[in-house]
Amino acid sequence: MHPFLDHPRPLAIAHRGGSLEGEENTMPAFAHAIALGYTHLETDVHLTRDGVVVVHHDPTLARMTGDPRAIADVTWDELRAVRTPGGASVPRLCDLLESWPDRFVNLESKSDAVVAPLAELITRMKALHRIGTGSFDPDRTARLRALLGDGLCWSPAHRGVLGLWLRGWHLPLRTGSFQMVQVPLFFRGIPVVTPRFLRAAHQRGIQVQVWTVDDAATMHRLLDMGVDALMSDRPTLLKEVLMARGQWRTDHA
Repeated sequence: MHPFLDHPRPLAIAHRGGSLEGEENTMPAFAHAIALGYTHLETDVHLTRDGVVVVHHDPTLARMTGDPRAIADVTWDELRAVRTPGGASVPRLCDLLESWPDRFVNLESKSDAVVAPLAELITRMKALHRIGTGSFDPDRTARLRALLGDGLCWSPAHRGVLGLWLRGWHLPLRTGSFQMVQVPLFFRGIPVVTPRFLRAAHQRGIQVQVWTVDDAATMHRLLDMGVDALMSDRPTLLKEVLMARGQWRTDHA
């Protein structure tokens, strides 16, 4: 089993660091999740104009900082001067990985341009064992797989998930070539996470990670169903739910 997945389950993952408890994808948000005892974080990456891999969800800075510029149009020196309303900056991915070298990070590549620099950074930092990835764009994941090899822990996009949902394989992949699927509760109004879907995944040794779950009732329902991981914008609530069930990981702080 890949080290990203080789942990007692259910796994708790702080989505964007926990965006309902802090400013998303900032170092303070990640630090908050780490202080709660989270070993797994979820985040997004873009590339600056001068080739720096940075942690941010949107293509522009507008929503989080009020600055209308696109990340792809600014240099790292320009970007590091930008602040959120709370005073946080947009971090580099290398800073996140260096700050907590024992933690695991799920990454979504948010542009085509970031894929190759991301692979180079992961290789240079010897961080492949700490990384999971998934993307709405299957070509980006395919490129990462080609660059990083079989050691990459990855989730397929829509077509691969559909194949699993239908209890069959519709992609020319080796059986077991991916070890996890990261899915929403619903896709276009159709339930994705069902007992049948879970059985199909677990029969093939595939873990099911569900995003983004922010209310206690849904957390309990999914945990009762047997999902392997929950991603939440409310890491404090998810921890409370898991503790109440006796499922908060004993190797957490």
